[in-house]
Amino acid sequence: MTYIAGSAPELDLGRASAGSKALLRREMLGWAWLSVGALIVAGVFAILLAFSRVPGVEAVFPWPLGFFGKGLVIHVVFSLIVWLLAVFAFLVTYATLNTWGEDVRVRFMGDLGQALVGLAFPCLFVPAFFDSTSPELVNYVPLIRHPAYDIGLLLLAAGVLGPVIRLAINVVGRRKMLTPAGTAMASGGFIYLIALTCFGIAAALLSRTAELDTGREQLFWGGGHLLEFVYAAVMMTNWMLLARESLGEKAIDFDIFKIAIILVAVFSLPAPAFYRIFVAFSDKQHEAFRVLQFVLGLPTALFAFSLLSGAFKFGRPSQWPWRQPAFLALALSLVLFGVGGIMGTLISGSDTRTPAHYHSVVTAVSVSSMGMLLTFALSELGRFKPSDRAIRVLLWLYGGGQLFASLGMFLAGGYGAPRKAPTAAGSLVDVAAAGMFVHGIGALVAVLGGAAFVVIACLALRRALPVPRRA
Repeated sequence: MTYIAGSAPELDLGRASAGSKALLRREMLGWAWLSVGALIVAGVFAILLAFSRVPGVEAVFPWPLGFFGKGLVIHVVFSLIVWLLAVFAFLVTYATLNTWGEDVRVRFMGDLGQALVGLAFPCLFVPAFFDSTSPELVNYVPLIRHPAYDIGLLLLAAGVLGPVIRLAINVVGRRKMLTPAGTAMASGGFIYLIALTCFGIAAALLSRTAELDTGREQLFWGGGHLLEFVYAAVMMTNWMLLARESLGEKAIDFDIFKIAIILVAVFSLPAPAFYRIFVAFSDKQHEAFRVLQFVLGLPTALFAFSLLSGAFKFGRPSQWPWRQPAFLALALSLVLFGVGGIMGTLISGSDTRTPAHYHSVVTAVSVSSMGMLLTFALSELGRFKPSDRAIRVLLWLYGGGQLFASLGMFLAGGYGAPRKAPTAAGSLVDVAAAGMFVHGIGALVAVLGGAAFVVIACLALRRALPVPRRA
C-alpha cells in the first residue's frame, strides 16, 4: 500500500490493454447507472410526495394509506444511502481495475455486486405502495416495516460488499503499487466493513433480548455513524480527483491525502469496542458514537487546507479556474462541508439546526460526487461530456440551493423551529418563519439542480465516444 512520492501516482487507462479497458468501462458504467438510477427513483418519489399532498387526489388515484411518510422514507434512502454507496462502489471498482486490469482476482464479484444492488431497488421501494406497511423515521437508515424492505437493505449491503471484498483480496499478498485512489478506497472498504460489523453486533445484542424488531433505532445508530466515515472517504477521494482534473497534480500533496484518508480509517477503529466498553444502547454509548463523528473534522480539514494551499500555487483566487466544472464542484463541496461543520459545533437541543448541519455536510459529498461523475468519470468511461456551462448551472442550482436551504433551517432552529415536526409559519416566531421560507426556496432550487443532473447524466452515459478505426 505504497506509492512513490513525486511520481505520477495515478495509472492511466491508456496504458492498459484493450480488454482491460473494456472491462473497466463496462463495470464502472454499471455502477454509474446504478448511482444515477438511485436519484431517478428518489426524484420519482419526490414527485409522488407532492401529488400525495394535493387535496382530493385519493379520489383520482388509489393512493396507498399513509403514503406521505412512506414516500419520504424511500426518497431519503435512495437520494442518500443508495446513491452514495453506489458512488462508493464505482470508486472502489475504478481503484481495483485501474490497478490490476485483466489480472484482477475474483473479477465476478463486481458483476455479482451490481446484480444484488439492482435486485435491492424494487425490494426497497415497492413496500411503499402497500396499505399494510408503515414508515419509521429511524436515524441514518429510515425504514418501511415490511420483510421485502429488510431484504432490500441486506441485498444493498451485500452488493456493495462485493467490490470491497474483491479489492481486499487483490491487495493481500501482492506487491503491486496502490495509487492514491486505491489507498483511499482500501481505507473506505475497511471502514465499510467496520460499519457492517457494528450493524451485526447490534443485531446480535438486540436478538438476545428479543428486541430486534422494536429496536431499529439502536440497530442502525452505531453503524450509521460509520457510514458517515465511508461518505467522508468518498468525498475526499472526489476532492482529489476534481483537483487533479482542474488544477493538475502539482496542486495535490498526495502524502497529505494518504495520511488524511488513513486517519479516517484509524478513527473508525474504536467503534465496535463501544458495544463492549459501554452498556449496550445506553446514553453513554449513544454519546460516544456522536462524539466520534466529530473527529472526521481533523483529516478532512487537513486535506482541505492542503488543497487550498495547492490552489494558491495556481495563482490568486481571481486566477483560479472557476469556469471549469471540476473546480466549481470542488469549491462548492469545500464550502458546504465547512459550513456544515461549523453548524455542527453550534448545535444545542433538538431543533432544525441538526438537519441543517446534516444536509450541508451530506450535500458536500453529493456535489463532489456529481462533479466527479460528470467530469472525471465520463472521461474514464469514454462518454460524451456535456457542455461546461450546463454542468456549472446544475452545480450552482443544487449546491447553492442546498446551502441556502441549510442556512434557512439553521436560522429557524436557532429560534425554536422543532425537528421532525410540521413547521407551519403561524406556529413560529417571525425570524424562524423567515428561516423556513429561505429553506423552502433553497430546497426548490436544489430540486431543479438535482433533476438537471439526472437528465444530463443519463444523456451523457448513453452516448459513447466513437472508437477510432485501426489503420
